[in-house]
Amino acid sequence: MKIIFLSFGFFLFFYTVNAQNFHLDFFAGTSNYRGDLQNNGFPFNQAHFAGGAGLSYDLNEHFSLRTGLTLGRVSANDKYGKNKARNLNFTSNITEGNLELQYFITPLLQHSLTPYVFAGIAVFHFDPYTYDTTGKKYYLKPLSTEGEGFLPGVKNYNLTQMAIPYGAGVKLNLSEDINVGLEVGFRKLFTDYLDDVSTTYVDESLLLANRGATAVELAYRGNELKNGDQNYPAAGAKRGSPKGKDMYYFTGLTMSFRLGTGNYSERHSEWACPKNVL
Repeated sequence: MKIIFLSFGFFLFFYTVNAQNFHLDFFAGTSNYRGDLQNNGFPFNQAHFAGGAGLSYDLNEHFSLRTGLTLGRVSANDKYGKNKARNLNFTSNITEGNLELQYFITPLLQHSLTPYVFAGIAVFHFDPYTYDTTGKKYYLKPLSTEGEGFLPGVKNYNLTQMAIPYGAGVKLNLSEDINVGLEVGFRKLFTDYLDDVSTTYVDESLLLANRGATAVELAYRGNELKNGDQNYPAAGAKRGSPKGKDMYYFTGLTMSFRLGTGNYSERHSEWACPKNVL
């Protein structure tokens, strides 16, 4: 989380120098995920509300530096996917702090509508969980459903990790001080355990001895289905796919308010007032 504190410290310093270059930013939309339990593009039936707030600083008419905090939730269930017989599901809250560089294709203050792209660095926290057949909640990491932490060569995954945010959007300039927009932002992750599913099934007796009966129960749930296979899969049978990492993404509306007072256009004469040119 040091990145978050350093980012806000950086922004606070520059705010004392030129407050008129700063914007207070808000985001409201949806969060979603793609991984071993979800391979579709934008499955709205498994999307969740997401929101965030932060600050951005105009470096010049094309570039802006942005930092913020975004909260969301991701989930997926095999009953909506292609591998219904596996019958796994998960949910996880997402807390993300980010620092991003935005590039505006055309100067925002000279056009009423401006497309942009962005990329940066982020720190996020997740903690996948599920419910058993009685409705009791269990966090999945301590259960080591794929042998993390006790199988040779299988390490525990960290719940706080780095990510690379990137995406694109479009802003509508309502005035010199207020703009709204639509944005989609993806997160490249370096973990395949956002959903607690990655590789193969661990030996049932070994999992039972090391993590208990609940771990066995939640590692394979096909036996909960009416016509499901009642036998726990053999050790080494495919449970997930380690070839690609998981990812999550945010889609939604943005709104920005310029901070400070004074005539911004006069201070930056090369940035003309909006001409309402599309």
